[in-house]
Amino acid sequence: MRKDVVVLGAGIVGVSIAVHLQKRGRSVLLVDKRKPGEETSFGNAGLIQREGVYPYGFPHDFGALLRYALNNTIDAHYHWAAIPKLAPFLWQYWMHSRPAQHKAIARMYAPLIERSVREHMALAEESGSTHLIRPTGWMKVFRDEKSRDEQFRDAEEVKRDFGVNFDALDTRGVAEREPHLKVETKGGIHWTDPASVSDPHMLTMGYVGLFERLGGELAAGDAKTLEETPTGWRVQTERGPVEAGAVVVALGAWADVVTKRLGYNLPLAVKRGYHMHYKPQGNAVLNRPTLDFDRGYFLAPMSKGIRLTTGAEFAHRDAPKTPVQLGRAEPIAREFFPLGERVDPEPWMGMRPCTPDMMPIIGPAPRHKNLWFGFGHAHHGLTLGPVTGLLLAEMITGETPAVDPNPYRADRF
Repeated sequence: MRKDVVVLGAGIVGVSIAVHLQKRGRSVLLVDKRKPGEETSFGNAGLIQREGVYPYGFPHDFGALLRYALNNTIDAHYHWAAIPKLAPFLWQYWMHSRPAQHKAIARMYAPLIERSVREHMALAEESGSTHLIRPTGWMKVFRDEKSRDEQFRDAEEVKRDFGVNFDALDTRGVAEREPHLKVETKGGIHWTDPASVSDPHMLTMGYVGLFERLGGELAAGDAKTLEETPTGWRVQTERGPVEAGAVVVALGAWADVVTKRLGYNLPLAVKRGYHMHYKPQGNAVLNRPTLDFDRGYFLAPMSKGIRLTTGAEFAHRDAPKTPVQLGRAEPIAREFFPLGERVDPEPWMGMRPCTPDMMPIIGPAPRHKNLWFGFGHAHHGLTLGPVTGLLLAEMITGETPAVDPNPYRADRF
């Protein structure tokens, strides 16, 4: 089989890249070991974070660092055995998260974030998936007045610098928007520009359906078999060897399976995360995704129930599951919102692929012709999937990119 482009990785990023290439008249094969959307794209919090111009940084607050050092929080957990290997990444991550550097990164990151909802809605309309995207925004609620006031100041700065809208809520305002919360909060922030997704996996599959209707094809295959040929690239699939003029690596947390074999030592790490679904008790309704800010867990209304998601776990990618954060969060979440019985037989775990400067790697490989990278989106894989797809497709087909790709190039490291 011969194709113009093979896209390795069928999560939301890879699927979006494949769609945009196929729309531009390229013949595309989308290759993954598993079925589309079954890894990290399956279990995220379902946010398209238009407000997320500041990517999630490493805390510089001494109190937070002390809490994390004790390794007993909901929002962060680490495996001691993984720290020696992760230490260089964590040090770079901490350095890039210093206030001045973080602000500079936000200015470079914002052009991607600004297009996130728009590009999702374009693909959703074409794929018939708009019913899965809700214009509800999401809410961050506070139990502590100090953290509330600090977050209000930060939100005002984001609004002033990047034009993102929010409502600052007092106790009554939170209760009016989420009347079934069981605790009396000290207020909240309702980010009104983002969108939420009721089933991220189904949204990914909607985009897959669009890709196939455009003439794209899928195949199971192992990215480790990728090899360069005199005319491009070859990968082994269930349908036999496939040759293509170009290949895109969109493997998320598994990108190093290909990049290291080709001689690239990119500073990638993984933040693992967990979720569990619950039935709401009685007639309780959660109207929009809600972060219990001072406790560090997230609740999101999904088609399957209320999804409880945890913060970051720093561990070896392939280490066994350790859903201790979920165990810590569940009793607190039950006091916060009337959660009923668990829906899932066991906790789900996913992998967020991270770079130390918190920005994705998007663009050409520095030392190989017709090899392209699209990974490292950390917490914003769902948010930035369609934007990344548009940007890479424009670059590969020689169009003028809608967004300056220079800040996301691989050779910045």
